[in-house]
Amino acid sequence: MKSKIIIFISAILLIFTSCEDLLDRPQLTSKTDENFWKSETDLRYYCNEYYAYFFVGYSVAWGGSYISMAPMTGFLTNDDIMVNGTQRDLEVTIPSSRGTTSMTSDIFLESYTGPNWNFSWIRKSNLMINRINTRMGSLSAEVKNHWLGIARFFRGMEYANLVRVFGDVPFYNKELDYNDLNDIYKPRDTRNLVMDSVYNDLKFAFTNVRLLDNSKVQNVNRYIVAAYISRLMLCEGTWQKYYYNNPERAKKFLEFAVEAGNFIINSEKYSISEDYRSLFGSDDLSGSKECILFRTYAFAPPADSRHCVATYCNMREGMSANANLNFVKAFICQDGQTYQSSTLTNANKFDIENLVKTRDPRFEATFWNKATPKATSAALYTCKFIDRAGPEIGVSTATLPDKYGTNHNENDAPVMRYAEVLLNWIEAKAELETLGGAVVSQDDIDISVNAIRNRPLASEAIAKGIQKTAPMDLANLPNDPDRDQSVPALIWEIRRERRMELFWEYSRLVDLRRWKKLNYMDETQNPDLLMGIWVDVPSELPDEIRVDNSGKLAVVNAAGEKIVYDGTNASEMVGYYSPATVKERTRKFLNISGINIYLAPVGEIQIDSYKTKGYELKQTEGWGN
Repeated sequence: MKSKIIIFISAILLIFTSCEDLLDRPQLTSKTDENFWKSETDLRYYCNEYYAYFFVGYSVAWGGSYISMAPMTGFLTNDDIMVNGTQRDLEVTIPSSRGTTSMTSDIFLESYTGPNWNFSWIRKSNLMINRINTRMGSLSAEVKNHWLGIARFFRGMEYANLVRVFGDVPFYNKELDYNDLNDIYKPRDTRNLVMDSVYNDLKFAFTNVRLLDNSKVQNVNRYIVAAYISRLMLCEGTWQKYYYNNPERAKKFLEFAVEAGNFIINSEKYSISEDYRSLFGSDDLSGSKECILFRTYAFAPPADSRHCVATYCNMREGMSANANLNFVKAFICQDGQTYQSSTLTNANKFDIENLVKTRDPRFEATFWNKATPKATSAALYTCKFIDRAGPEIGVSTATLPDKYGTNHNENDAPVMRYAEVLLNWIEAKAELETLGGAVVSQDDIDISVNAIRNRPLASEAIAKGIQKTAPMDLANLPNDPDRDQSVPALIWEIRRERRMELFWEYSRLVDLRRWKKLNYMDETQNPDLLMGIWVDVPSELPDEIRVDNSGKLAVVNAAGEKIVYDGTNASEMVGYYSPATVKERTRKFLNISGINIYLAPVGEIQIDSYKTKGYELKQTEGWGN
């Protein structure tokens, strides 16, 4: 369908080009813009493209254009992940180009966790709004407002993402005339103008999108809208507070995040009712009480409609990107304390056996239970995005079932979870408290953090002696010696909970940017970023003591010294796993003047294209002109 509807592939940048190759005779048997806009069915077809773009899940096949938006295959640039090599750099130079004219090309910037300089999806929404208003007069008010709400929801999402990446961007709220260069080459509008418009779009969607779309449970409904409002408004509210120091605007967006969270919580439709691993490894999430939105794969054809994410969790596939020691140390212990103050036996040990025994159950559910060289940078292998059977088969049998290998993975992807909404909600409330809002209560903590901590345990975890983490007590928060002293204790603990819950999902780099905390990625300040778990290599990984690992295998010992294996010092290979190939970031982005590491620059080609038409596109703030 989308290939037959000319307007589907229109993009803002495409309007710079000639349209002479378009057919000027009306189509008689195919859908065209002229004969398409007739019914709700047409509108559903039109919206299908949005789903794969905004709700990526585990992507498809080997990832295609969206591979950097899926867990394990993307989201590698943050303070949770180390790679076996030079760590991922942030951008410090202006690119030659940052635009695209296609809706299907790679339009995602991993180092910003957001879209490229591309307005085709904005145009798609504006066109839908125009056609509903001008060609679909037979729709009832309810039907019309529902679909306008859908269009405005997607427009609001895309603009919120663009603003998060670039700051000020041109704002378009109408379908453009190809001949109106003043509109086509308009300058950037202020972030505040654009985000006020996003706020209004999302308010309209929150009011008018149907509670449920009975045609298909996975179609966007008001609960899905509210869940994304909680995410997007938390992001903008904290950005306004920490980056722009604008408490009044921060309150506006944070209050909307709380409102959206209240709507979902008070509906009582969702709950934390499944064990953690099952959320990510299940072949069928249709019965999940936690998944507000998921992407299904189990019943798709085997070729290009399944995914590869579980393959990188199967204990056969080696992974050079792994969780680092900095992330491991952040995990709360089962008694609700940090490792420094926990009363649990060996809570201050960082070998895998003791980590599994002492840490919050999400640790056991996320990682393989033994140190392994398959996790080539840190010896800690992530198994979060696969069922429990897959890795067991991977280490015990010669033949791996097709569903666990290549790009034939069948497990469904939880796209939006109730747990995230709860964490968005409680963080927004805690931030509002610092701005003069209501004080966070123990009931608020019980509804959110403690509901998540009370998640059921898998039978496999129970068999290992894993216990649920003690509830968070607002009157007795952990006294974390590693706490950033600029962050109140409550907000620090909420951020910790978020870090554990959403590991290797979309959020960590987004969170660091909106908190203005990219300094957490500085290896000079945080040497744990370049270390893995504690390993007694001769005992736990004896096969790694071999001649060809000389000069490669290395550990950091208890004294903080990096010891590289030289073929004769096997007994010294006890410490935090850290191969000799692990290197700091090449470009010290925090120490380069004249750049803004929090927002992305636009490309030179995009600026020059304005100039050639007699207009000016200013460079992103902090990147020069």
